[in-house]
Amino acid sequence: MAAGARVTARAGISKQSGAVSVPVMLAAVAVLVYMCLPILIVVPMSFSTSNSLKFPPPGLSLRWYDSFFGDERWLEAGFNSLMLATLSSTIALTLGTLAAYALVRGRFPGRSAIESNLMAPLIIPSVITAVALFILFARMGIRGTFSALVLAHTVLVIPYVVLIMQIAVRSFDERIEQVAFTLGASKLRVLWSIVLPNLMPSAIAAWIFAFVTSFDEVVVTLFLSGTYMTIPKRMFNELIMQVNPTITAIATLMIAFNVIAVVLLVFFMRRSVIEKEFA
Repeated sequence: MAAGARVTARAGISKQSGAVSVPVMLAAVAVLVYMCLPILIVVPMSFSTSNSLKFPPPGLSLRWYDSFFGDERWLEAGFNSLMLATLSSTIALTLGTLAAYALVRGRFPGRSAIESNLMAPLIIPSVITAVALFILFARMGIRGTFSALVLAHTVLVIPYVVLIMQIAVRSFDERIEQVAFTLGASKLRVLWSIVLPNLMPSAIAAWIFAFVTSFDEVVVTLFLSGTYMTIPKRMFNELIMQVNPTITAIATLMIAFNVIAVVLLVFFMRRSVIEKEFA
């Protein structure tokens, strides 16, 4: 009797779970479709033959992609964006990894305050960060330089690196490091030969996340870039002056770039999880 009641109860719970999962799944699909609607509109418009933004496009052409790749101003902005994102994400990865390891493994006063300070750019609105950095760099005499722009983007993306690398360090068995210490390895040797190789998939994922965030940043760039142009800044300026269909081609390229970055991010994060499971 009791066993039969338990079976019946489990069957009822399973039916309820199945009934609930269908509406949840439909809601998730609806939200996903809604979020993807701009992409479904922008991408076809980037291949339009029209001189204005029309959907659906009257014809298909690659003229707006040719307009982008044939314009030295856009190519220069693209080069600046790539250089800026590469430098800031690399610096953020180096500093953020060391900070994450110290915050997880270290026991020192003020650790919570340091962690909160590193996470502050995630909480503070970008415009406030931009104004603060604008005042700071103006007093330092470096406002409008490329170095100031790299430093500003590093400040913005380092929280993402710290978050990802903290998770990676916590999941790495500290006993492996302790064994290496007992065998005579120095802290630097343990960090370079044992810790970093095991954290490499997470580090690559953190770098990709930081790179994409820096590449898409526009608010801080508008305040601090001076005469330097990036892709998001030029897009913003072009939209103020006129609605140029070339923007749709650039937006499509950036969408494809971000999709590839997300795929790589998921791949390395999953690889990191698999390696930890079999370690």
